[in-house]
Amino acid sequence: MNAMTMPTAGSSEPPLCATFDAAPRKPRITLPLHACDTHAHICGPMARYPYYSERIYTPADALVPDYQHMLATLGVERAVLIQPSVYGTDNTAMLDAMKAAGPQFRGVAVVAEDISEHELKRMHDAGVRGVRVNIVDVKDRKAGTLPLAALKKLALKVAPFGWHLEFLMHVDEFPDLDSMLADFPVQTVYGHLGYMRTDKGIATPGFQALLRMMQSGRAWVKLTGPYRISTQPLPHADTNAYAHALIKAAPQQVIWGTDWPHVMLRGAMPNDGDLCNLLGDWVPDAAMRKQVLVDNPARLYGFK
Repeated sequence: MNAMTMPTAGSSEPPLCATFDAAPRKPRITLPLHACDTHAHICGPMARYPYYSERIYTPADALVPDYQHMLATLGVERAVLIQPSVYGTDNTAMLDAMKAAGPQFRGVAVVAEDISEHELKRMHDAGVRGVRVNIVDVKDRKAGTLPLAALKKLALKVAPFGWHLEFLMHVDEFPDLDSMLADFPVQTVYGHLGYMRTDKGIATPGFQALLRMMQSGRAWVKLTGPYRISTQPLPHADTNAYAHALIKAAPQQVIWGTDWPHVMLRGAMPNDGDLCNLLGDWVPDAAMRKQVLVDNPARLYGFK
């Protein structure tokens, strides 16, 4: 099944994403009690939560009951919802989903630069624990650059709440990432194992800078979206070296997520049970898997 439907010629509509696999398989490995999915999106219903007009894709509805069914099949108890770009800075759909799902859910929001302390407090009370910043899909951005002044200003706003900033970025663009963010006011989080194609290799300076940040306790990395960086089909064996390098560098700074419902995916839609099985290759030691799936996300997102 092709996971993206492109618009017809001459159309200005963003491409429509395929629907997730609604029949997740039970994984071969057993996940520990209180396992946490730290990266998922709730999308829709479209009729209730309108999408941002300048979005670059249109997701199929991916609702709380569908997501909870997938989590139950995998054996996951806790979750962190990430504000998808299709909603811009309107976090209503995510906050409503968190409220419906209950106290085992947390959130990472997208906010405007001028957000008030009152609004931050409201979201904190609702379970938000971080802000997401998209560095990839920014118009006219020069590769390898960051709007550091604006990012630091935002970080200082959220620091009193103990929040972090989560960057969607390709770390290979930033060979001196650790130096660039040496005095950053809050901790930072990076998805998709650093979000660089595996054929670039773990010796790439940007990836090595990320490892140094992890070792200093200033950065976290998510084991998510292997299909976004792999040059191979499932089981994406070329991602193993990246996962192993991250775990070796700083096992206390690594977390995991499903990336459900797999938006903007080109190629076959994966089954979430099959994706979960990759943990057996990425983190073969059961005690280490508990650290990645339970202990680390509990620290970062404040689960008790």
